[in-house]
Amino acid sequence: MNSMTLTSNRFQQGVNRLLQSRVAEILSYPHGVDRYLEVFNPLWSVNEVRARVEAVRYLTNDSVTLTLRPNHNWEGFIPGQFVQLSVTIDGKRQTRCYSPANSLHRTDGCIELTAKVHANGFVSRHLREQLSVGDVVILSQADGEFALPEERPEQVLLISGGSGITPVMSMLRTLCDEGFAGPVTFLHYANSAADMIYASELDEIARTHDNVTLVRCFNNDGEQGELSGLFCREHLFTAAPEFAQATTFLCGPPPMMAAVEKVWEEDGLAERLHKEQFTLAAPQIESDSAEGEVRFVQSEKMAINNGATLLEQAESAGLTPESGCRMGICHACTCRKTAGEVRDIRTGEITSGEEDIQICISVPVGTVTLDI
Repeated sequence: MNSMTLTSNRFQQGVNRLLQSRVAEILSYPHGVDRYLEVFNPLWSVNEVRARVEAVRYLTNDSVTLTLRPNHNWEGFIPGQFVQLSVTIDGKRQTRCYSPANSLHRTDGCIELTAKVHANGFVSRHLREQLSVGDVVILSQADGEFALPEERPEQVLLISGGSGITPVMSMLRTLCDEGFAGPVTFLHYANSAADMIYASELDEIARTHDNVTLVRCFNNDGEQGELSGLFCREHLFTAAPEFAQATTFLCGPPPMMAAVEKVWEEDGLAERLHKEQFTLAAPQIESDSAEGEVRFVQSEKMAINNGATLLEQAESAGLTPESGCRMGICHACTCRKTAGEVRDIRTGEITSGEEDIQICISVPVGTVTLDI
């Protein structure tokens, strides 16, 4: 390292220490340091991870793939983990969760996120239709226990459906970059060949890596995949007859995941199955059996409990509480419950009394009062 580079690094370190100091906070009150930094460069931030859009691609008719270059606050990720991506739409910050799909060993400092665009997907449609090269988005640090272990398994089975392909794609790309020699089976479910994200790249990986077996399963009749229809035990025996010896990673829609989990539980292999999901099953409370009221203290509104999540009931009452992932991951919707009982739709656990709850995954059990 030459003297000029060393001097530059020391200067940058000094600037960072100043920006993070109490003096900087006082001088920048009430807006905060970041508000002033972004005037000079929207990527500049003391603590926040911001990322510039470097490329936008459309791998299928209903998806968007973003190449993002995070700023110096980014701490990296483990293949399989997710990040929370935030964008501002109509003046309000919106947050959703996506998994990096790139290899851990990507060398240009960028990460890749792919979003499936749904008809009612407020944020995903914005990403596909409005986001352009040069725009800046906000990211969280990577999180989640669904991750490729540091000690690589001897044999790997990757099972995905729809947009659940992204975290396992990161795992596959990473293993290939590392020269992993163990058997890898990639079993993917999609409605049709045209709906399959990363289709051409997966073909190329399977062609150039003798240890990788690609098995595609399409629901539509007439589609040419190795399998057809929905997941079943017969598919498993065809795609990966030695699945009991493999470490399996699973991500996809809830019905498919439930079918896979059932097989592993029946065979006593649950500890070898690692899973992630990005949608929640609907609450198991029928509207005609729901009781009580939902009371919103700050807004002085009240609604008859209809059995939906508290977030949905608040929105139906005309309120706009902050929310993000709607899956209990980002915690953006956390608010104070001052009275009543709620059920967590992920676990079925019922809690009562005054507490902070996530209204996107909480269903009222009787009358509930929220400080909204």
